[in-house]
Amino acid sequence: MFRLGLEQQPCLCHVPPMAKRTPMAGGFLLMAAILIGAVWGVAGGNPMKGILIGTGVGIGVALLIWLLDSRRRS
Repeated sequence: MFRLGLEQQPCLCHVPPMAKRTPMAGGFLLMAAILIGAVWGVAGGNPMKGILIGTGVGIGVALLIWLLDSRRRS
């Protein structure tokens, strides 16, 4: 049968609520690691080295949080 899209849709208030789950996020820790690395690098006389080390540490922590969160969902 041909439909025009004007059929009644089910009422959204009768749909069971979605499960509440707050995912963990590592973005703040990535940013904090980069900033701490930059400050450490400036204090040591090589800011770029500090930024790169901070970025590496931040990526590692963010990946760890992502892995823990994905295991928590399973």
